[in-house]
Amino acid sequence: MFKLKTLTQALACTLLLSAGWVQAETPQDFLSSYQAAAKAADTKFQGFSARRGEQFFKTTHGNDWSCASCHTSNPATVGKHASTDKAIDPLAPAANPKRFTNPRKVEKWFKRNCKDVLSRECTALEKGDILTFLMAIQ
Repeated sequence: MFKLKTLTQALACTLLLSAGWVQAETPQDFLSSYQAAAKAADTKFQGFSARRGEQFFKTTHGNDWSCASCHTSNPATVGKHASTDKAIDPLAPAANPKRFTNPRKVEKWFKRNCKDVLSRECTALEKGDILTFLMAIQ
């Protein structure tokens, strides 16, 4: 019975992994993906910039919000949603190792937050610059 239960659990885990249900990545994996997309969008792409990312993060855009409106000007600290006051875990990967490890969550939140802040989706260049900035925070 024990062997059958262990075998069943191993099989279930294998199926979940192969189906893409459990897919952990690293911030660097996302950066590589954004780099490929940025190169495809602009053949003159020269790389991401933490400086541009920080400027983008802290600058208010069309709806008078910036990323820092909720994530604070120091993304290594706990933030608070500007409308709901809900606490937001630190965004910088050094302060929160769970950040930028789940593709579904990363794309969901980039899509939602960019639409809130910019009234459009972020480009690969913008995502890469923001992530480069966040990865530089220790």
